Amino acid sequence: MYQNKKVLAIIPARGGSKGIPHKNIISLCGKPLIAYTIEAANQSTYIDTVIVSTDDVDIQRISEQYGALVPFLREAKIASDEATTISVVVDAVKRLEVNGEKFDVVILLQPTSPLRTAEEIDVAIDIFFQNNMQGIVSVNVAEVSPFLLRTIEGSQLQRIISKNSTIRRQDMPTYYEVNGAIYINAISDIKESLSFNDNPIPYIMSCEHSIDIDTWDDLEKAKYYLSNKRG
Repeated sequence: MYQNKKVLAIIPARGGSKGIPHKNIISLCGKPLIAYTIEAANQSTYIDTVIVSTDDVDIQRISEQYGALVPFLREAKIASDEATTISVVVDAVKRLEVNGEKFDVVILLQPTSPLRTAEEIDVAIDIFFQNNMQGIVSVNVAEVSPFLLRTIEGSQLQRIISKNSTIRRQDMPTYYEVNGAIYINAISDIKESLSFNDNPIPYIMSCEHSIDIDTWDDLEKAKYYLSNKRG
């Protein structure tokens, strides 16, 4: 709880995954991937309840083993590749409210960000309240400047940014990319039209802690960082 506001953490973890089979529960340095997010959420000073929204009984079992609640299994219509994250959150909030469980704040924590810490979660929540409960989205410094990015139209390169790119790297503005690790919103903001990625207030994280597991290479990077931390 924070300033008498009840905080709900939702960890979305469907069973299907095209890139890495059973990605959300794949072993990472001896623990299922999802365990890192559950443990960070449970170690937070401010989070009152941690739930996992899943359609998969194996994810349900492992999530409960590591200390999360799985009060329901997600319906198939919001467990497909086409299902949006906001639909999952709207569904979870509605189901909890039907059971008489009401919250003021929801923090969305994707299980594919295993290096995000409880301390980072708490700092992000602090920032959320310092900014009058405007939506928070975690970001990191972009590795590639948009000044150097191009699309191809027909057979020709087109700049992403219309400004002249004849500029020294050290003079380029700093750009940030959404890393998917932390999203925070007031429950009153939760509706199907909400885009978490468009939350206005940034929480800046290091590139290391921003690793988002999508490919086997990402998994190897996470193993490297976690092994070095333990070492």
